[in-house]
Order: sequence, then C-alpha cells, then structure tokens
Amino acid sequence: MSGQAGTQLALVVGFAAIAITIARVAGVGLAGALGRAAGRATVQLLAVGAVLTVVLDHEWLAAVFVAVMLTTATLTARGRIGVPGMVPEVVVAIAIPAGLAAAALLAAGAVPGSVIAAIATIGILIGGAMSATSLTGRALVRELNRDLPRIEARLCLGQRVREASGEAVRHAIVSGLVPALDQTRTVGLIALPGTFVGLVLGGAHPAEAARVQLLVLVGLLAVELSAAVLAAHAIVRHLTVSGAERLAPLRPGE
Repeated sequence: MSGQAGTQLALVVGFAAIAITIARVAGVGLAGALGRAAGRATVQLLAVGAVLTVVLDHEWLAAVFVAVMLTTATLTARGRIGVPGMVPEVVVAIAIPAGLAAAALLAAGAVPGSVIAAIATIGILIGGAMSATSLTGRALVRELNRDLPRIEARLCLGQRVREASGEAVRHAIVSGLVPALDQTRTVGLIALPGTFVGLVLGGAHPAEAARVQLLVLVGLLAVELSAAVLAAHAIVRHLTVSGAERLAPLRPGE
C-alpha cells in the first residue's frame, strides 16, 4: 500500500470514528448503523474497483455489471417502499427512465464512449431513479394510510381509485423529487457535482465539463420524475383490489 493510500484509509477510519462518536454523544442510536454503513461502503468500493479492473479487460462483462446495479437498486427500492411484491413494477420504474436517458446521452456523445464512462453514467441514472422510487413510494404509503378515510369516502361517491388517490399520489411525487430539485437548484453554488469534478480532474476544460454536467443533471431530473410517476401509479394499481374500485388494506407499519 502506498503512503497516499494509507493516509486516505486512515482518514476514512477517522471520519467514521468521529461520526460514530457524535452519534453516541447525541444519543440518537445511529452509532451501529453508521459503523456498518462505513464498513460496508469500504468493502463495496474496494470490490467495485477490483471488478471494474476486470471489466476493462473484458468489456462484455459491462452488461453483467449493469445488471447487478439494476438488481441491487430494485431490491433496495422495493425494500424501502414496504409493499409486498412490486418487484416487476420497481424494475420498470427504474430501468426504463434510466435506460432511455443513458441511451440518449451516449448516442449524443455527451459522455465519452468508453466502457467505464458508460457504466458511470448508467450508474448515476440508476441511482437517481432508485432514490426517487424509494422516496416517492414511502411517501405514498404514508399518504394513503393517513388519507384512507377520505379516499374511501370519495370511492363511495363513485370515484375510481386513480381519481380518489390522486391527491396522495401528487403529494408523494413532490416529496420524492425534493432532493433532485434541491440538487439542480444549487448546483455549482454549494457543491461541485461528481461528473464535473471527474472530468476536470481528468483534464477536460471546465466549460466542457460544465456542459456535460448540465446534460447529466437535467437528464437525471427527468429520470427521477419519470421513475417517481411510474412508481406511484404502480403502487396504486398494485394496491387496488382486483375487480373492485377499492384499496387493499395496508399493514399498520406501512
């Protein structure tokens, strides 16, 4: 291990220790979760670095790597939403927007045509779609639980489930898009985004890096909105009782 790598690893351990200490002193009960998250991130990133080295030597493995990313994102989002089933619907909500946006960016030459650049771009888009799907799904379940009496009253007046739950769906989508909107509004003012930094460090002119970052960022916003809309409507369909215009009961914990 080089001296720089050793220093970086020591800093990782130090930052993790600081976070765990603050959590313990504050009594928020997150010390264990923070330690596990830091340890898991360390293992995963080291593993990803090793795997990508192999992928660069065998480019056909890129498709396998992307499939693993999509599978992980789907299972993560599905688990956070908390509605039984839903795996096919979550795959669609994440894969279709991310896939279409990635294809458009690569076809337009907005990102370098290398395998590593394609994987990085697809990973950013899948990650954004996963986040929007998770946040929107969790918010929608909360909204449906809270507004269930009002929704049932609307159903009794003859509205269809899609209409009766429309307000809850809209609120959930807005809630799920807050991080993406904040990121887009503050880009360059509070923090420099990863694509921009990576391109500049790789030798690109800052103006060129800014153009590429803008394309990725706005594309990501479209991906996240599309994923949120697809996920929200899929959840409502999933919870609609077959052959009847009513919602299936949700578990108390959902």
